[in-house]
Amino acid sequence: MINQDTIIALATPSGAGAIAVIRLSGPEAIAVADSQFRSVSGKKLSDQKTHTIHLGHIVDEERTIDEVLASVFKNPNSYTGEDVVEISCHGSNYIQQEIIQLFLRKGCRMATAGEFTLRAFLNGKLDLSQAEAVADLIASDNAASHQIAMQQMRGGFSSEIAKLREELLNFASLIELELDFAEEDVEFADRSEFKALVDRILFVLKRLIDSFAVGNVIKNGIPVAIVGEPNVGKSTLLNALLNEERAIVSEIAGTTRDTIEDEISIGGVGFRFIDTAGIRETQDVVESIGIKRTFEKIEQAQVVIYLFDAGAFSEEKATFKVEIEKIKNKYPQKPLIVLANKVDSISDVQKSELQSQISEVALLSAKTKFGVDELQDKLLGFVNTGALQNNNTIVTNTRHYDALLKALEEVSKVKDGLESGLSGDLLAIDIRQALYHFGEITGEITSDDLLGNIFANFCIGK
Repeated sequence: MINQDTIIALATPSGAGAIAVIRLSGPEAIAVADSQFRSVSGKKLSDQKTHTIHLGHIVDEERTIDEVLASVFKNPNSYTGEDVVEISCHGSNYIQQEIIQLFLRKGCRMATAGEFTLRAFLNGKLDLSQAEAVADLIASDNAASHQIAMQQMRGGFSSEIAKLREELLNFASLIELELDFAEEDVEFADRSEFKALVDRILFVLKRLIDSFAVGNVIKNGIPVAIVGEPNVGKSTLLNALLNEERAIVSEIAGTTRDTIEDEISIGGVGFRFIDTAGIRETQDVVESIGIKRTFEKIEQAQVVIYLFDAGAFSEEKATFKVEIEKIKNKYPQKPLIVLANKVDSISDVQKSELQSQISEVALLSAKTKFGVDELQDKLLGFVNTGALQNNNTIVTNTRHYDALLKALEEVSKVKDGLESGLSGDLLAIDIRQALYHFGEITGEITSDDLLGNIFANFCIGK
C-alpha cells in the first residue's frame, strides 16, 4: 500500500498569516526541492546533512517567488520515514499557492488527508494507536485531552498492549508446539503460569475498558444541562460560567426559546454547558418547541443542574421539591446538582430554612458570581482525574474500546477453558482470536478499509 511517489501539502492552516509551512515527502522530495531552491550559500540540499535548515529563494525559471527557509530531513530519520523537505515561506495565500503549483508541475502529487501520518505508520515510525493520537493531539482543546493524547502518541497505551500481546504470544507458541507432539501427551506450557498470566491480562483489560468512561468525556467534553423554571437565572449562570454575555438575559419569562451551548475548561477538563428553555406550561408554540428540546438535552447530558429562585422558595417549596424528585426519578443515573439562585436577595434566616428543607441544595448568586467557584469544583469532582494525575493509561478511542471488549471476551474464554481442562487445540483458537484483537489496536493487523477510514479524519498536511 506504500506509494512511491512524492507528495506535497500545506502543513499550516490555510489562509494568510505571518508564516506558512509547505511539506514535501517521498523519494524525490529533496531532488524536486533542489530544482527550484536557490540557497544563498550556493549549496544543494541533497549535499546537506539531515535535520538542517537553509536560507534561500524559491524560483520559477527567472522569477523569484519568495525568500524561504528549507528544512531537510533525510530518511529514515524523518516523521514519515522518507526524505522530507519543509519550506517555510511568507504566509501570503498567493505565495503558498504559487509554490505548491510549481512543485505539482515538477512531478509532486497533492497529499490526501492524513497521508503523511499514514506513511509514518506504514514505514514503521508509529504504530496505529500512536498515529490516531496525532489526530487527537491536534484536536485537543483542554489540558486533560492534551495530556492523554501526548501519552498515547509517546506509546504509553500501545506499549502496554504490546507487552500483553507478547506474553500471550509466547504462551500461544508453546500451546501450538504441544499440538505438534499431541501423540506424546506432553505439556510445554505451564498451566499454572498461564492461568496467572490470563488473570493479569483480564485485570489490565478491565482497567483499560473502565477508563474509557472517563477518557471519552475528557476527549469530547462533558455535557451539562442547566434546567429550571423560566426566569430563575439559567442564562445568567451560563454567562457567569463563561465570563461573557453569551445568553440574552431579561426579566421577561421565556426569553430563552432554544438551547444555547458553549464550552469551557475547568481544571483542564472540557465542560459543555447547555442553557435550556424554562420548563413551564405555555401556549406559545415557539416556546413549547424550546421546552421539548430542553428534555432532549437532559437526555443527552451527563450532568444536570436544576436551578430555582431562592426568593420564591417559601411560596413554591412544594413545587420545587416535586420537580427535583421528578428529575431524580426520571434520570437516576445522572448526577444532579440542585442550586438555589439569587441568594443575594434573601436573608440568612431564609437561607437556613432553605438548606434545612432541601439537604443537597447549594447556594448561588449567578449575578454576583457567589458560589460559582464551588459549583465548578463540584463539577470537576464528577470526573475521576486521579488516573490523569497518576499518569495511568486512559482509553479515549471508540475503536480501541471495541477491540478491548472483544479481546476481553476471548481471554475470558481462555480462562474458562483452562479451568475446565480444555484441550490445547481448542485453547489455541481462543488465544489466536485474542491476539487478533490486540493486533487491531496497534496495527499489526489492518485492512485498507480500516486505514482509509482512520486517516480520512485527519487534516490535509498531517
